[in-house]
Amino acid sequence: MTNFEFRNPTKIIFGKDTIKKIDRNIPKNARVLITYGGESAKKYGTLDKVEKALEGRAIFYFGGIEANPKFETLVKATEYAKENNIDFLLAVGGGSVIDGTKFINLAYNYAGEAKEDLLVPGFAFKNVEKLTQLGVVLTLPATGSEMNDGAVISHGNTKTAIFGKNNFPTFSILDPEITMTLPTTQVANGIIDTFIHVTEQYITFPADAMFQDRTAEGILKSLIEVAHKTLDNPTDYDARANLVWCATMALNGLICAGVPQDWATHMIGHEMTALFGIDHAKTLAIVAPSLWTVRKEQKNAKLLQFATRVWEIKDGTDDEKIDLAIVKTREFFESLGVKTRLSDYDITENDIEKVISNLEQSGMTGMSETGDITLEITKEILKKSL
Repeated sequence: MTNFEFRNPTKIIFGKDTIKKIDRNIPKNARVLITYGGESAKKYGTLDKVEKALEGRAIFYFGGIEANPKFETLVKATEYAKENNIDFLLAVGGGSVIDGTKFINLAYNYAGEAKEDLLVPGFAFKNVEKLTQLGVVLTLPATGSEMNDGAVISHGNTKTAIFGKNNFPTFSILDPEITMTLPTTQVANGIIDTFIHVTEQYITFPADAMFQDRTAEGILKSLIEVAHKTLDNPTDYDARANLVWCATMALNGLICAGVPQDWATHMIGHEMTALFGIDHAKTLAIVAPSLWTVRKEQKNAKLLQFATRVWEIKDGTDDEKIDLAIVKTREFFESLGVKTRLSDYDITENDIEKVISNLEQSGMTGMSETGDITLEITKEILKKSL
């Protein structure tokens, strides 16, 4: 295990009927901007509950934050926040709304004019020292953004990840009952997103990090166990509660402390979403099994651990166990109603070059836990995904 520093200041408020606890976590004199996505937050009464909990405060709304939050939309939200002297941001939604609100927070407190500068890796938080307080009411378990300092923003045909130690939410409300009205496809996407968040921090190479490995494996096994319970019975509170907590714990810095990470699946997937509009989680389901197949030699020890501990495969040679684990993972994703081949989305071999070109422009020419996934290897992975 390598040296690490772990800090996570986000307060989690978990359980049934916890929206009302917003009242004690936002100052009474605050001017609050509620950010949200589409109409579901209104339709299912979530915004009504939030408004009731904020009684007595000045409340403003900005809706329409996209599933892949667009830079232009977020700049408009920032201008609106400035016009109304907002001093508390409250994101009501899933990862995209939370990510977008983190960017609004960043842009709101940035003194410069060129907001595009905030999308330059390493630039953003060097130029923003203090941020507005930011709360979250989570409506979709998937990204873990409710308890981390990252955000992914769409700008043109690219997606940019931004990080910073000051951009953790102040608090996050996690009420599993709020998520029970989600469409099946969004729940399935959330399960897969969470699953791959874990494997990106786990299927690398051994680092003698027993706690991190066992925790990662526990999250993966829990997801496999509750996935169909959640999809088949959306009102199963216990299954839903476990899914929500798994999604949060998968990407809050705990299981990646002191271990190598490989975010190549995400980086490739981001470009596929930007170019072809495929849901983020679906791109992960396409790329991950093929990446593991191509990188089987480099990831051999951890893939074998994944096969024996997570999928409990006991028989066969080491190679056979690994191959079966990859097959089982693909079958698991497919069983959730998510297709795992590029051809399922009408993506052809010619389209692969567009992904490679975007990755090159984004500087993603040496990905993986060891930095050795070249553009040629990426092309091989994508061809395996056809």
